[in-house]
Amino acid sequence: MKIVVIGGSGLIGSRLVSNLRERGHEVLSASPRSGVNAVTGEGLSPALTDADVVVDVSNSPSFADQAVLEFFQSSTRNLLAAEERAGVKHHVALSVIGNDRLPDSGYMRAKVAQEKLITAAQIPYTIVRATQFFEFVEAIAGSGTIGDEIHLPPALMQPIAAVDVSAALTDVAVAKPVNGIIEIAGPEAITMDELIRRFLKFKPDTRRVVTDTKAQYFGTAVDNKSLVPGGNSPRIGSVRLEQWLAGSTR
Repeated sequence: MKIVVIGGSGLIGSRLVSNLRERGHEVLSASPRSGVNAVTGEGLSPALTDADVVVDVSNSPSFADQAVLEFFQSSTRNLLAAEERAGVKHHVALSVIGNDRLPDSGYMRAKVAQEKLITAAQIPYTIVRATQFFEFVEAIAGSGTIGDEIHLPPALMQPIAAVDVSAALTDVAVAKPVNGIIEIAGPEAITMDELIRRFLKFKPDTRRVVTDTKAQYFGTAVDNKSLVPGGNSPRIGSVRLEQWLAGSTR
């Protein structure tokens, strides 16, 4: 089976490419670095020739509201059009749990727009919505830092390791399309403030986490239902926070 991974040189994509090759598939890692740019359409047609499956794990270089919307809309439109011409049988896209519950977030609105384009197209698809990655805990801490304090809300999260995300995507890529959404999450539900406390303790980092019900998540208010699976029998990863912190599964 020929599988094209859009964003194949990134955090998730590089692991996914390796996993699929280990299973014996013909895999093309596609990114601007390799001459394939889904935003402009450059290199898409030759890359998708004879492809059976396309997995899109690309991400916007800018998280500014308009820029991220334009990225996901342009890249997804170009991908779907090229896939239709090439006769691709399965489009897989990595998305975010909670995107439809956080309309005040420009990034989440962009992911909703991406999903709408996929579901409206004629190509069989599977959308994989993931919770936040462990690999972004430093960014979460930074987003709430005020001096020597980190102000974060006590909102539930269920973070997942990149290795578990790539493993789930590997299984989805070689399976039949579900023409729907699959959710994946980590094995432990934890509040955002406690997640960062445990992260800082391990580093160690002397900043103090302040539980602040008015604090936001990258500029967006969240509650206990915003960032956790929505009850669709999610696939649960195996890597716990302490394992990831210890570095044995990175």
